[in-house]
Amino acid sequence: MDFAALMAKEISKAKPPSEKKESSAATNAPEKKYMRRADVEAARIAAYNEEQERLQREREERQTQKRKLEDEEAERRHEREEKKRRLAEESRKRREEEEAEQERQRRKRLGLPELPAAGDKDSDALGDQEEDIPDEELVGKLRELGEPVTLFGETHRGRLRRYRRVMQRALAPQPKLSDGPIPTTLELVPEVEMKISTTLPKDVEGRKYLFRQLASYFNMVLKEWELALAKRDATVKQSLQGRQAYNAMVQSRDNLKPLFRKFEKVDLDDGVLEHIVEIAHKAQQRRYVDANDAYLRLSIGKAAWPIGVTMVGIHERSAREKLHQSDQQAHILSDESTRKYLQSIKRCLSFAQTRWPPDDQLQIMG
Repeated sequence: MDFAALMAKEISKAKPPSEKKESSAATNAPEKKYMRRADVEAARIAAYNEEQERLQREREERQTQKRKLEDEEAERRHEREEKKRRLAEESRKRREEEEAEQERQRRKRLGLPELPAAGDKDSDALGDQEEDIPDEELVGKLRELGEPVTLFGETHRGRLRRYRRVMQRALAPQPKLSDGPIPTTLELVPEVEMKISTTLPKDVEGRKYLFRQLASYFNMVLKEWELALAKRDATVKQSLQGRQAYNAMVQSRDNLKPLFRKFEKVDLDDGVLEHIVEIAHKAQQRRYVDANDAYLRLSIGKAAWPIGVTMVGIHERSAREKLHQSDQQAHILSDESTRKYLQSIKRCLSFAQTRWPPDDQLQIMG
């Protein structure tokens, strides 16, 4: 035995058994110097598939954990909301009980009858004489009346009560409206009784009769104005001036309606009523210039109109306090509705002098 064999034998004895097996397998298996491309590609695909499967499992585990956390959070939120609702309901009941107890104590202290029980209130909500109507029939009746079927938050009982109220208003006697350009509930007087006095009555009946006279007079003027426009030729009606005249009449008729509503309610300021009575009285006497002066006093008023500088230095000018007197303020500037029906009165006055011309030519307005 040579020296190399002896050294190999000794080295093999010194190695552990696992290394001996590996070394023996290595010596038995032939070492590959080359690999096919198909084997390399198959190994790469297998490694890639294993990596994708591992990533998919990790994603599924994360999604499962996320869904679990979301379910737990939703359950905790639902428990909190339920606890809040339960506490709010208990608080509301406790508050209602305290209020009911206070109300009972107050009624007992004042000697008032006790409150009815909640069950009795619900059972007798419709009343003894009210008859219930099926919901489908009730909806059909409301649609026939032109009413909305259901209001926001309305129950069947509320809908039934609303239907009762609408029927009561429909069956209630409506005030009779008079015929004329402006329908009114006032009873119009004949033309022979339209003579208006200059003094304002103090009693309510006298004022009502005065308002009936004023309504009758302005209705008569508007009716004559409408008839005069209707008698024109067709060419005049279709012209620009003809259409403007008709529009002025319609606008005056519409603007006088708020004044008629004030007549019906017997609610008109004495400062305005006094001048309107004066205008109507002078117009009935065919003194249109005087009536126009009354209209100017009503619309413009007697207030001083400042011209130029009103304050120079530290000293006030003489009669400067008259510039801001409330009793001389023009009524036409008070509100839009007043301005409109006062301008309509002026237009009626302008038509009246053409329909009933004055005997004195000096009483014709310019």
